Amino acid sequence: MKCAWAPVWRHSGSGRQARRRLQGAVCGATGSGCGTSSTRSRLRLDHDGRVEPDALSRSGKTKRARPAEMKTPMRHGVTVLLVLLLCASLFLVYNGSFSIASRDANDTRVRQHEQRRPTEASVRVAKPHPPVLQGYSGIIDHKPLRMHCQTCALVTSSGHLVGGGRGEEIDRAECVIRMNDAPTARGYGRDVGRRTSLRVIAHSSMQRVLRSRHELLNASQDAVFVFWGPSSYMRRDGKGLVYNNLRLMNQVLPKLKVYIISWQKMLQFDELFKKETGKDRRISNSWLSTGWFTMTIALELCDRINVYGMVAPDFCREPQHHSVPYHYYEPRGPDECAMYISHERGRRGSHHRFITEKRVFAKWARTFDIHFYQPDWSPPPLPANRTLKGAAVTPAPVAPLKT
Repeated sequence: MKCAWAPVWRHSGSGRQARRRLQGAVCGATGSGCGTSSTRSRLRLDHDGRVEPDALSRSGKTKRARPAEMKTPMRHGVTVLLVLLLCASLFLVYNGSFSIASRDANDTRVRQHEQRRPTEASVRVAKPHPPVLQGYSGIIDHKPLRMHCQTCALVTSSGHLVGGGRGEEIDRAECVIRMNDAPTARGYGRDVGRRTSLRVIAHSSMQRVLRSRHELLNASQDAVFVFWGPSSYMRRDGKGLVYNNLRLMNQVLPKLKVYIISWQKMLQFDELFKKETGKDRRISNSWLSTGWFTMTIALELCDRINVYGMVAPDFCREPQHHSVPYHYYEPRGPDECAMYISHERGRRGSHHRFITEKRVFAKWARTFDIHFYQPDWSPPPLPANRTLKGAAVTPAPVAPLKT
């Protein structure tokens, strides 16, 4: 293609000026910056004054180079973004490692704390052993009895317990004490409870206990059995009838905790009765009842005693007193007050002094933590000062066989 200004260049006098004008026209037509010498040098004219085609094509490269120049900031942005992502990744990794290390450190501290903290088993082991009660020895190993209770429910065998509904209250005590062959099954549990911690048994009740061994000698109850009797029955030389039967029973039921009262301890029980009543047991033809042994043993091992079914000493003197059977599990048995009065007045043969013993128990209740329920009663308070020949007298409590 011929430029419109080609003839001008031919007829001009100055070829150099014409060339410059031609270059300016080309630069304006192409839109490229031709202000620099490098741009002008890239434009070549042929001998007719026309621009060489390859020069125009080369000059177009300047316009096409702009996108390459724009890629440089983009590369910088991508690089910065990658650096930020790398920093964020490093931060997350560091933070995760720090969290794991902190959690491991906390777990270590918790384990160390748990190791230092005493376990339940160690606490049980660390508890002091119950005190030794002297005068009660195991039938097999001859070891002394160790037992202590903060609260005890001493359950008598009285018919006053029937219909009282005290069973749950009795079972809430730490230790439940029963006597002889008094049952807890056969529907009596609602009134007398079901638990047994200690059972005090007379030598004369041994055969009845053996007949009810499936109920009374249940080893799973973990109960302690204390037998009392004359020293001739408790001899260990093979001639003691009760002792021999107890050893045989303990061999058949090795888990049974069977203890007997030593003859020295039996003498202490007799001496205590004499100090409290002024009566010699032998001279007065008196046999201490199982209730006497049970109450005295309870004072040795219990801080508080709740007695269920024991009447006040003067209950049977009341003209309108309630008639109940002597044993709650023998509804057709003898009347309780009739039994008490006949034994209290008996002079020939051996008798229990039930009413005399209850007077002693009422006296102890003024000094020790003893309470009576079903029927509920409390001993009348003594006068603040009792005078004897003008001198003030304060009743002195008798310690119940503390050794």
